[in-house]
Amino acid sequence: MLRMILRRLMLGAITVGLVSLIIFSAVEALPGDACTALLKQDAQGQRLLNCRQELGLDRAAPLRYLDWASAALRGDLGFSAHSTKRISVLVADRLKNSLLLGITALAVGLPLAFIAGILAALRRDKWLDLVLSALAIGAMTIPEFVSATLLILVFSGWLGWLPGIVLTPPDAPLSKFFPEIILPVAALAMVMTAHILRTVRSSMIEVLDSDYVRMATLKGVPYRTMVWRHVLPNALLPAINVVALTVAWLLGGVVVIEMVFNYPGLGRLMIGAISDRDLALVQAIALIVASVYVVVNLTADLLTLVANPRLRTAAGRRT
Repeated sequence: MLRMILRRLMLGAITVGLVSLIIFSAVEALPGDACTALLKQDAQGQRLLNCRQELGLDRAAPLRYLDWASAALRGDLGFSAHSTKRISVLVADRLKNSLLLGITALAVGLPLAFIAGILAALRRDKWLDLVLSALAIGAMTIPEFVSATLLILVFSGWLGWLPGIVLTPPDAPLSKFFPEIILPVAALAMVMTAHILRTVRSSMIEVLDSDYVRMATLKGVPYRTMVWRHVLPNALLPAINVVALTVAWLLGGVVVIEMVFNYPGLGRLMIGAISDRDLALVQAIALIVASVYVVVNLTADLLTLVANPRLRTAAGRRT
């Protein structure tokens, strides 16, 4: 098992390295560079050459990649070409805000998804299951910008209960984002809850239809005991990977939600960096998001390995 864990960690490190190379190559393939965006109409002649020399853009791409990757390993993400600030400083506030949005959405949506998924499976094909499944499919089908706009229209425009957009500056204390954060959290929780609910329901139904559950029922095992001690532990294991993907998506995939609500998070910072052709900042944010995906999925794999006795046995046999 230890060997398998080390192998997973090594594969995760290799994946991050390959992702960093892909990110750098993709940014290099874009037309123009930071100097052309920074100088605009003056991006010509000696001024352009001086700018590229100052930013190190006149060096060969492989050398610049090695410098960038080694600096990133030390935690040095460089400077923003547009604002001339350290990228780590720019990212810190936005990352904090995105974490606030994601963790709050998780705290709201995760328990709701598990409870609703379990109830839907236990009441399969009954009215409760049909209603919950219809709501989940609707939440998964409606695009995020549509659901976010509808929330603003209803709760801000018609009812006037909540603010429709976030006006708090990015570097404000986290407590200042309430109640502006309520609608973005609701928009995120809708999508997240729907996906996890469907996964939990499917896993529960699959386990409930298994032979050992039927045998336990025939032997007279109390229904409540069977559900809580045998069905739930086996049914919730497949949901670990879905939750992991959801956590990673909450950090890096909420660009639409942040743009609709004017929320000062990491996704909105990346959109601004793309508009400003701040390629160093784009590279840094993309690397952070990709690393989060790898780390979260690696953690989910390890948790599944630890929680599933059959996987532990298989790992022990291979080692």
